[in-house]
Amino acid sequence: MTETDTPTRCGFVTIIGAPNAGKSTLTNALMGTKVTIVSPKVQTTRMRVRGILMRGATQIILIDTPGIFAPKRRLDRAMVAAAWDGQRDADITALIVDASKKDVPGQVEHILKKLPLEGKTCILILNKTDQMAKDKLLPLTKELNERYPFEATFMISALKGDGVDDIAEWIAKRLPEGVYMYPEDQLTDLSERLLAAEITREKLFHQMHEEIPYALTVETESWEEFDDGSVKVGQLIIIAREAHKPIVIGKGGSRLKNIGLQSRLELEKILGRRVHLNLLVRVRENWLDDPERFSIWGLDHNA
Repeated sequence: MTETDTPTRCGFVTIIGAPNAGKSTLTNALMGTKVTIVSPKVQTTRMRVRGILMRGATQIILIDTPGIFAPKRRLDRAMVAAAWDGQRDADITALIVDASKKDVPGQVEHILKKLPLEGKTCILILNKTDQMAKDKLLPLTKELNERYPFEATFMISALKGDGVDDIAEWIAKRLPEGVYMYPEDQLTDLSERLLAAEITREKLFHQMHEEIPYALTVETESWEEFDDGSVKVGQLIIIAREAHKPIVIGKGGSRLKNIGLQSRLELEKILGRRVHLNLLVRVRENWLDDPERFSIWGLDHNA
């Protein structure tokens, strides 16, 4: 119980959807701070990320999942499996849809078919509604609700924050009564080392083109704390091919320097302290099939 004897509530809310529907943007908007990386490129999120949101006497544990798509590689299969595992474990499943795209029902048909019809609370979130004609919203809402019995529908712009508060308020009233699973001041279950690696990977995704972003990852190799509160972070940018190295580094090291600057500034903002960041580029040809790498991300290598 809280000080006012209001029953505490706690539960899991999994956000699922197709790649680039806005899952990570919504997670960050609900949290009011960055707990998961965002990129215009598909398949940016590789792991299930938990954001821990306090709303009155309710602790909402948000699970941002990888996008659900037709998998081709081992990593793809593991990411999609993680998304569906997160949905099965949730008290509430939130399907987010990019409403601005053409043929929305067709794009999410494969997801709707796999959603359970009983025993689960599922809500529909139409994202990017500010980018579409208003007269198309109600027919789209009607069609999607005819295909699946959602308990509630929300129309939002996750990027602008419009309508996001309504989602948090609705969820907070419907999660089960129970004790909190995390301290009230904790924002995520990601370690600082892993979050730092993800931030640098986000900056790489924004600057890289074609297939290179999907053939690289970032690993926080060292983390040294100092008496003045600052931290020295050493990271490895791991790539699959030697030919990618000069592209990542850039002419005279310009691209790597710029990525390091952007990552350092964001890390200082998130961590609230001075950060010294050192980036190195290493080639590991088979990192995409490394079971240890999958374990770090919380993915099943054999999915």
